[in-house]
Amino acid sequence: MFRKLADRLKEFKLTMRMKLTLSLSAIAVTLLVSSVISIMEYYKMSNYVSDLIADNIRSVNVAQKLSEVTNKYNLDLLTVIGDDAVGTLPDFHQKEFMAHCDSLRNSLTSDKMVPLTDSVVYAYSAYMLTSLELNDVLLSDFIDTRAWYFDRLQPKFKRLNYYIDVLNGAIYDDLKKNSLTFQRGFYRSIIPGAVAVGVGLLLVLMLLFFLLVYYVNPIYRMLAGLNNYRSFNKKYSYSFEGDDQLAELNDGITELTGENQMLRKRVANLRAKVASGTVASVPEPAEVTAPVKNNN
Repeated sequence: MFRKLADRLKEFKLTMRMKLTLSLSAIAVTLLVSSVISIMEYYKMSNYVSDLIADNIRSVNVAQKLSEVTNKYNLDLLTVIGDDAVGTLPDFHQKEFMAHCDSLRNSLTSDKMVPLTDSVVYAYSAYMLTSLELNDVLLSDFIDTRAWYFDRLQPKFKRLNYYIDVLNGAIYDDLKKNSLTFQRGFYRSIIPGAVAVGVGLLLVLMLLFFLLVYYVNPIYRMLAGLNNYRSFNKKYSYSFEGDDQLAELNDGITELTGENQMLRKRVANLRAKVASGTVASVPEPAEVTAPVKNNN
């Protein structure tokens, strides 16, 4: 069984149509596969980096809200100190503040920024504990409320704002890094497409070289041999290596031109004998033509 299969493989020949089909199919498959890889790589990178950038933007917005909330509360405390008629602490939405901190901690893309969020929470706790002293300060006759506000509370507030600004800067740096990653990912995703175009051009040049060497040049030489045969009655003797339909066509032309030359010689001899009176006249024979097998 295997011997028969091996014999069939040895006898198998690629036709002209099969060679051209395989060459063009190889180019098409190469371009298709590389294009699919390029699109998938870009889609994957785009989704990943887009999610990171979206998280960074949300973190920036949350950090901005934290800063706005603490600034408003600090100004409300200053209003209480400046207005003796107001003797109660302003409302502060502690649950909302802590929810923002938890949201920041969950949305941060870098582990290095999580301690910064913790620092904001610790600074906030210190600031709130200090602000709760305001009731006692207002009731005391010995403590200057303005001195307490600027000397004791404001350093805690500045520290809280400092940590919020540091966190904001870290988020902006991470956003910048993710944007650069997206840019590098974009260029990396188009590399397969560029390689595909380069390989496709190389395959096209190789196919062009193949067609010129194995098909176009032999056809031109066959035509030149036929013109010499028809114009100068020269023997058609062109040959080239090959085992496809073009080689069979060349063999058929060689055989036909050889037979036609032999017939011409026989007709010329007969005419010479007729002219000398040796034999009777003979009709003019037509050139021999034979059908050429079509193996396509």
